[in-house]
Amino acid sequence: MKLQTLAAACAALSTLAISSAAFAADPVIAKLSNPVSEKTKVIAGGSMFFCEADACVAAVPTSQTMNVATCKAIANKVGPLTSYGARKQLEADRLADCNATAVAKAQSQTELAKQ
Repeated sequence: MKLQTLAAACAALSTLAISSAAFAADPVIAKLSNPVSEKTKVIAGGSMFFCEADACVAAVPTSQTMNVATCKAIANKVGPLTSYGARKQLEADRLADCNATAVAKAQSQTELAKQ
């Protein structure tokens, strides 16, 4: 009987711990320099980002979502970002690194359009 009670208590605690961890992660938001013209989904960093207007939001981020590589993947899909993060934002130098390829890509497309 004591073993069953102990097992039930452990199960309840582990469920509570898992639930708390799932709710502890804040959404990761990528603010866009230029709004998207239509709703877009981007998979990056193990998360699904839903993009609309001037933001892409990962409501259920993973441990891989908050890094420069994920930021780069989003910027390459939807264009340069003005900010990236949750409670803590990427520092300016890391955001510049994130945007480097997207900015070059946008400039290249602008040059092609002028020709």
